[in-house]
Amino acid sequence: MSKTRQNGKRLVAFAVVVVAAFGVAALALDDRTALAVALLGLLAGGLGLILVQGLSRLHQHVTRLAEQSARTAKDVLAATAAAEDSMRRVLTTADKQQVPGESRHKQTAAVLGALRRQINHDATNLLRAQHREIEGLHQLYNAFAPRAPMPSSGQWALDPTGLLGVLHLIERHRPRLVVELGSGTSTVWIAYALERLGGRIVSLDHDPQYADKTRAMLEAHGLTAVAEVRDAPLRPISVRGDDYSWYSVDAVSDLDGIDLLLVDGPPAAIGPMARFPALDALRDRFAATAMVVLDDVSRDDEQETMRRWAQEQGAVAEPTLIGQHGLLVFGRPTAPGQRPGSSASAVAAG
Repeated sequence: MSKTRQNGKRLVAFAVVVVAAFGVAALALDDRTALAVALLGLLAGGLGLILVQGLSRLHQHVTRLAEQSARTAKDVLAATAAAEDSMRRVLTTADKQQVPGESRHKQTAAVLGALRRQINHDATNLLRAQHREIEGLHQLYNAFAPRAPMPSSGQWALDPTGLLGVLHLIERHRPRLVVELGSGTSTVWIAYALERLGGRIVSLDHDPQYADKTRAMLEAHGLTAVAEVRDAPLRPISVRGDDYSWYSVDAVSDLDGIDLLLVDGPPAAIGPMARFPALDALRDRFAATAMVVLDDVSRDDEQETMRRWAQEQGAVAEPTLIGQHGLLVFGRPTAPGQRPGSSASAVAAG
């Protein structure tokens, strides 16, 4: 058992003892004094319990920070191992080519110097990124008080800074309907924000097991009134003459007036430009103005997707405060008889 939990139990016991002691003392005094003593006892016990709750939340927060630090250390070790492997290959090549001793020594020194600089550069960038994510995680827990243990952020889920950026947009624009492509940690955080501000989120997931996991998290946090996860298996879809594998459009057949679309799926492993079909498939379901957030814009496919969406769909790119995502703002045509997004050429197999 951790020291934090042991201390918490001790404080609970202490609070009970304090209340009991004050109660016993009150029995030996006159009515007015007894009442004052009893109130003091209740106050002392209450303060003790508040302290216990604070320690419990602090323990959870510190645990998550430790997990983030462990992931950073793992990344640094992986980068170091890759650098060592690269150096080993260079030296092996030198042996095969029978490079003279002096030249080989100079070559080895040059390789070692380059690798050392690269390792220092990568480690510095990783640590800076880690600091940003820790600060973001701290801000998230200051803004919300989850009612159950929160799932980890990062890796396949949005990073804390990305979540902060999305939650800032939600707080500023107060969307009534958020549609998310790819469920997970972000679904829970967004649901907490919409519970406070009004609105709901519908998240699509092609993996039934992952969808069930997100549903269980929403149930544990008491957020099912504002959040829903729908199974949306991948289906063939043709967009502007190219074929893709994308979520079944049957999953969104009843949705209209999407104010915010968060594109965090399908995974890149599905195929090139896996997220590109999102606008052609959903634009005619947007509200009069809508925002689209595309995660992982540091990747080549996502950069190309952002460029083509802006060029082909008439979107306006907006700057983002923090996070590795891009933001586009859309306005749809309002001419009589013109269906929004009518120029899109998406044909999906249900």
